Amino acid sequence: MEYKIHQQDKYKFIEEGTGEPLVLLHGLFGALSNFRGLIEHFKKEYKVIVPLLPLLELDIFHTTVSGLEKHVHGFIETRGYKNIHLLGNSLGGHIALTHVLKHPENIKTLTLTGSSGLFENGMGDSYPKRGDYEYIKKKAQVTFYNPDFADKEMVDEVFEITNNRLKVIKIIALAKSAIRSNLNEELNQIKQPTLLIWGNNDTITPPFVGREFNKLIPNSELYFIDKCGHAPMMEVPDEFNVILGNFLSKFAVAKETAAVIQ
Repeated sequence: MEYKIHQQDKYKFIEEGTGEPLVLLHGLFGALSNFRGLIEHFKKEYKVIVPLLPLLELDIFHTTVSGLEKHVHGFIETRGYKNIHLLGNSLGGHIALTHVLKHPENIKTLTLTGSSGLFENGMGDSYPKRGDYEYIKKKAQVTFYNPDFADKEMVDEVFEITNNRLKVIKIIALAKSAIRSNLNEELNQIKQPTLLIWGNNDTITPPFVGREFNKLIPNSELYFIDKCGHAPMMEVPDEFNVILGNFLSKFAVAKETAAVIQ
């Protein structure tokens, strides 16, 4: 399934379905394919939106969690979305948290899966010299419980990015920004109902990170999925969609009503 990429001003995005907006934010090495199972399932009831985050297109000064949050805020303002169900994976979760803390007014619910913001074992500044394909392959594989999910196409894509000096500099800048931007002291300010879906075998943001988010975010609920790593919506989409669907159904208005509201 190929999705049409729309553009309005400087913002590129996918938008499928109708209903209340379900906005999905991908991570550092995320791609649209990360959310394919989620888009197909939820576009029947929601307007599913995936903004293409300019992870490697911003100038180095704005290549930060804050810089990406500003892009997301500008996108939401430009599109005029209201009553948003906001979901983020990995770095996308960190961006979602930052956005909710700065601009809570249009966010109805928040969902985090494998989110940074408290602790993460990322690539950080541990890159070897460019050209080490096997190193990149192993790094991609540890994202998943089943290493076969890191297929050749995915590894090739990450390898191409990490073989470009400027892109590597920007990835390291984002990784360091994520480490510096620790939200421990601010999470108690989040008022939105929050869903936490974590892989029990996540080695990048391990299970204790999910428990810490659950402890610090007042109105949050936490679910673990066994035999699952850092990207549950990719590795176990059916189970992920059931958990997310049950959560959203508690807060979403009927599709017909949502169409009138918008």
